[in-house]
Amino acid sequence: MNATASLAVKEAPSADVPTVFEGIVRKRCLSATYNRTEVTLAPHVIYTRHGDLFVDGVVIERDGKPPKELKLGTFKLAGLTALRLTPRAFKPSPLFIAGDPKYAETALMTVEP
Repeated sequence: MNATASLAVKEAPSADVPTVFEGIVRKRCLSATYNRTEVTLAPHVIYTRHGDLFVDGVVIERDGKPPKELKLGTFKLAGLTALRLTPRAFKPSPLFIAGDPKYAETALMTVEP
């Protein structure tokens, strides 16, 4: 995390940040509860927006069922409760565009192709 990003981040669930970093680096899915729904997601990027941390990732399962279509979703890190790393591996999705302007100067870590 660079100095500029760390100063701009509001209080974050600090224990969850290393878990997200590990998921991105090792290409391992994360499980968590989000809006009272159990989700498994493939994290592709963690970044800041308005001082909050966000994770963009592909939802692999919602409440144990695959989604009707794969899409890249945005999750506020503070809203992902009971966040944990799973042994399930993933391949980077073509839906993720690392050069998207919304990540410019805000991305803390992105998945490598």
